[in-house]
Amino acid sequence: MGLMSVLSLYPEPGAKRPLRGTYLSLKLHERASAGEVHVYGNFIVSLDGRISVWDSSLDDQQVPRSLANARDWRLYQELAAQSDIMLTSARYFRQLAAGCAQDLLPVADGHGYEDLREWRREHGLQAQPDVLILSASLDIPLQALPGDRRLWIVTGADAPEQRVRLLEHAGARVVRCSGPHVSGAEIRGLLEDQGYRSAYMIAGPQVHRTLLMDGAVDTLFLTHRFRLLGGSNFHTLLEGEIGSPRALQLCTLYLDCEPGFEQFYAQYRLSGAPR
Repeated sequence: MGLMSVLSLYPEPGAKRPLRGTYLSLKLHERASAGEVHVYGNFIVSLDGRISVWDSSLDDQQVPRSLANARDWRLYQELAAQSDIMLTSARYFRQLAAGCAQDLLPVADGHGYEDLREWRREHGLQAQPDVLILSASLDIPLQALPGDRRLWIVTGADAPEQRVRLLEHAGARVVRCSGPHVSGAEIRGLLEDQGYRSAYMIAGPQVHRTLLMDGAVDTLFLTHRFRLLGGSNFHTLLEGEIGSPRALQLCTLYLDCEPGFEQFYAQYRLSGAPR
């Protein structure tokens, strides 16, 4: 990765800057007003709209190697480094238990990310973000749960009591929503009540939809990889009804022309988002 540059296309067309620090400079942990939380999500997507495709060897959806790449991963880590808490799904922990998770919850855990660990220390953030899992079924392998930080699990009002007790015994704090389904509005309320300022959504289209339905996503980061994947069994970044169309406002757009890594890095603000 080094200091290879990216080209700004918006709002300052023509300016070049190093890839490293492109998202870290946004200071997402400072965007929320007092008593509020800034929720942001991130996806890498092909030009034909795929964020994952079916992998028959794993019997599951996966981000293909032709889409994932080290330069996008650097920016993924920069977004994670600014979060107080990461929002994910039970599916991630099932993949983690099976040894096929695409990413790991530890932020900047490895060589080349020392600057991000130092950045968190300098800005008064704990070593690792807390974790919040959205799950209706509570089908979460206990052995995969992180034990080094606060863990929240948000579920529906009718979640099985036995699973709730098992998860609480394993150290999780289980919160039931008021209705049968997980509520994006209640998740935002929980985050604000607990004093979180920045929350990073790293889950798939169903969690995205849950939050978006209630206007609980403020900013969306998309890496548009210059690839066409095709196929008939895939996921997009949003699936299912959301009530009405949501308009997005482009905030920043960068072009990466590094050979083999051609892609756009876009930051969008959701119009009508509470903050």
